[in-house]
Amino acid sequence: MQQKTYYPKAAEIQRDWVVLDAEGQNLGRFAARIAHILLGKHKPTFTPGVEMGDFVVVVNTEKVTVTGTRTSSKLESKIYYSHSGYPGGLKSISLRDQLAQHPDRALRDAVWGMLPHNRMGRATLKRLKIYAGPNHPHQVQTPKVSG
Repeated sequence: MQQKTYYPKAAEIQRDWVVLDAEGQNLGRFAARIAHILLGKHKPTFTPGVEMGDFVVVVNTEKVTVTGTRTSSKLESKIYYSHSGYPGGLKSISLRDQLAQHPDRALRDAVWGMLPHNRMGRATLKRLKIYAGPNHPHQVQTPKVSG
């Protein structure tokens, strides 16, 4: 008797909405938890290579923390780079300034580093909704509030 491997069909995938509060959370550990939910690894039907994950809404991103032995130096030495595509168009910003000005970008970059860097990872990242304050426009989807 031959065993068949279960492979979920697109119609069988159940996508929920989850709200996570970033207040007082450590940036790296929180990003790992978000990536886990986005990929669907918390589901018993998880299959690698299949988009099984849920939508994640993150609120209070401005209150996320950075800890560790090198916290003060990490806030200055961790640099985010972006390039406009033009000569001399390299821009850089430190982690401290990024958390102060655009905390959503710092969290999105941390989550992106924990997702597969391919077509599926880019599609998965689109299911992440990040808001700096406590309000979000996704009440219609009746998201589950997770601690």
